[in-house]
Amino acid sequence: MSRHPTLKWAQRSDQLYITVELPDAKDVKLKLEPDGRFIFSATKEGVPYEVDIELFDKVNVEESKYNIGVRSIVYVVKKAEKKWWDRLLKQEGKPPVFLKVDWDKWVDEEDENERSGMDFDNMDFSKQSNPKKRKTRKQKNQLSRLLRKLKLDCLRKQ
Repeated sequence: MSRHPTLKWAQRSDQLYITVELPDAKDVKLKLEPDGRFIFSATKEGVPYEVDIELFDKVNVEESKYNIGVRSIVYVVKKAEKKWWDRLLKQEGKPPVFLKVDWDKWVDEEDENERSGMDFDNMDFSKQSNPKKRKTRKQKNQLSRLLRKLKLDCLRKQ
């Protein structure tokens, strides 16, 4: 029998953020259907994990993307219609215990136009696992300057 991993979710008017919290997941399989069915399966230490949920409304599969990381799997799901959903699941009532709101990514409907602070620009959503990227020379130089400044500031305070 399989287990359910913890799922966190947040939304905007045009997309959903679904995060599967399953560190070191192996054999990850994801499927998203246009009618809103989300299917996930993986194993961790030989134990199978599965989720099969029906989302509140239809989605755009072609414009949706995911990133399989070491700690979690993030799926950015494009909604078929730009509108706020009342809930994540089509079924009414109490949601399953493995489903939680992702308060780190959550933005209220009236606050959506403000910059939320979420930046997915550095994530590789090329539908495959993303190996760690090396720091660029510019990033290394910025880091070096910051460390030198911190060191100088520490010397001045003594």
